Amino acid sequence: MQAWTDIAHHFSTTAVAHLATLEPDGAPQVVPLWIDRHGDDELVFFTIAGSRKDRNIGRDPRVAVSITAPDDADVMATVRGEVTARIDGEEGMAIVDRLSVKYTGEPYAERQGFVAFVIRPRKWSAVDYGAADATAS
Repeated sequence: MQAWTDIAHHFSTTAVAHLATLEPDGAPQVVPLWIDRHGDDELVFFTIAGSRKDRNIGRDPRVAVSITAPDDADVMATVRGEVTARIDGEEGMAIVDRLSVKYTGEPYAERQGFVAFVIRPRKWSAVDYGAADATAS
């Protein structure tokens, strides 16, 4: 298995990631979103409080995330893990602003109604499908 330190950098780019949560019937729900590393070992994203993502995670914290390199769609990483924290209020808005600055260069225009989530990765992989020795896992 690859070390987290070997793939974590994929989540520091400005590529849009895709997050999968589980619906009440067990079906996956997938949405694009902004994401970033949170400390050395976690990821962070945000959503609207009360949204489908928020409700799905409240019921089942297991998630999966995929991302491709912004300049090379053959380079990708995936993470399976669980949400370990739901952060609201000013602390949550600080994360919203951090992600907005990363992706747009400016703090988020809207100032309320958001929550941030921390993901603890449990399994991960990365592959460069354009490399001669690429193997998918």
